[in-house]
Amino acid sequence: MQSNVKEGVLFASPRNEGERYAVAGTCVRKLGIKFPALIDGFDNRVEAAYTGWPDRLYLIAPGGRVLYKSKPGPFGFKPGDLAAAIRREVPTS
Repeated sequence: MQSNVKEGVLFASPRNEGERYAVAGTCVRKLGIKFPALIDGFDNRVEAAYTGWPDRLYLIAPGGRVLYKSKPGPFGFKPGDLAAAIRREVPTS
């Protein structure tokens, strides 16, 4: 938790959608996240459907099929594995 304080990414739970978007945007910027980040609704349907807690990396096909699911993060994140899945699953021209 101290590292979150040091990095300025410690927040109270958002009370509305606007606060949730603001917290997510700050985290993306402060943590240097370079890939698109999506925000679940307050009902946490995506988290429940994809076991998104703790953090995970996914590659989702059109239609919702899971093509890649990382181990729990942040230590289970293997960006090279996700990149390999993308190369394997996404055709290039």
